Amino acid sequence: MDFLVIDDDKTFRDATCLLIDSEGHYCEAACSGELGLTQLKEGKFEAVLLDLNLGPEKGLDILDQILKRQPNLPVIIFTAQGSVKNAVEAMRRGAVDFLEKPFTREQFHLVVARVQRFHQLNQNIERLELEIKDSNAQSPDILLDSNTPLVKDVMETLLRAAKTPASILLLGESGTGKSVVARAIHQQSHLANKPFITVSCPSLSKELLESELFGHVRGAFTGAMRDHWGKVKAASGGTLFLDEIGDLPIEIQPKLLRLLQEREYERVGENVIRQAEVRIIAATSQDLKRRAAEGAFREDLYFRLNVITAEMPPLRQRHEDILRFACHFFKHFNALCGRRLNGFSDEASAAIRGYAWPGNLREMRNAIERAVIMARADKVTVADLPVELRAQPVEGNLNGAALQIGALISMEQLEEAHIRKVLERTSNLAEAAQVLGIDQATLYRKRKKIGLE
Repeated sequence: MDFLVIDDDKTFRDATCLLIDSEGHYCEAACSGELGLTQLKEGKFEAVLLDLNLGPEKGLDILDQILKRQPNLPVIIFTAQGSVKNAVEAMRRGAVDFLEKPFTREQFHLVVARVQRFHQLNQNIERLELEIKDSNAQSPDILLDSNTPLVKDVMETLLRAAKTPASILLLGESGTGKSVVARAIHQQSHLANKPFITVSCPSLSKELLESELFGHVRGAFTGAMRDHWGKVKAASGGTLFLDEIGDLPIEIQPKLLRLLQEREYERVGENVIRQAEVRIIAATSQDLKRRAAEGAFREDLYFRLNVITAEMPPLRQRHEDILRFACHFFKHFNALCGRRLNGFSDEASAAIRGYAWPGNLREMRNAIERAVIMARADKVTVADLPVELRAQPVEGNLNGAALQIGALISMEQLEEAHIRKVLERTSNLAEAAQVLGIDQATLYRKRKKIGLE
């Protein structure tokens, strides 16, 4: 943990910092309340040790200012003998505990244990709030429960693997819900009450990403003004989700391989080997096998991640789910935006079903949010949808003729258009043949006839 000690007695301040350092924690010191408030503004601490008697300053006033700025920051009060009454007043104002000067190492251990429990409770609250926020927008139940056989097979595999410590690799196009699936795996596992920590691999430079993952010590690089524990430490006992791992710099990949194989790591600028008990879930929209062949991704790391692999199908291959997802997002944004709309018009529903959704769930979420905001009638109409959906023919066309039930076109034309559309929305011939209700050999001949061979 990272502590800030605020005490005007240099001897006691230095001794307290030495004790904290010897226990494996990080400590900074301030000789006044004003300096302590400045350090709190500039850095992130997990607990404050505050002396009530700070010369001309009043410790209780400093306590009020600390908690006003950071209400959830645990503050432990130092108090001299005979000042317990003041310590009780400090706790009434929001301090979590107090230490009577002079204190023993054992007394310090008891206080630190309480602070760690307090810190863990706050982390759990933050995690639950984040999960509630996420689930309001895209509930795992609605996104993962599917009528598509391909999705059912994927989820059955993942939920079986969830209860094991095995690493899991999620593949699929951007926006197919890989992060939602990763969180669902965590929630279905034996680690459900432990942290779920996400690292976005493309979001930082190589140097900052290494520090973000493994942490660093003070002075490890320019700007490293204090010790920092990385996401591996934060995920201890739980799940570390590495999003878009295909963009992980090649220089960091050996360290991740060591974490996976040996369950150990070192912070940047430190030679101390630390143990890590984390479960790894990784996701990527890239072809890792191809990147490994090109030398951009370590082959041994790829094989180590590739214990349990599942590919999330794109939305165009989940035709049975498209309108259900759209209705889910509609309900969410209808309530969020304070609208009282009555769903989609028939034409809007047809446009939503007929669109290929290249951006998958992310694109759909944004499109439905926009439509709810822009809707002028009591329902979402085609005019309210993004231009990409409005530009497409609702049922497709062939040589300028509208292809819809009852159109003045031949059965051969209608069959050709239907086969083309089904082939676009399915991943292979077997799936397309199943949707069309014919065998693969028949489908092969029909494809050849209409020039798709």
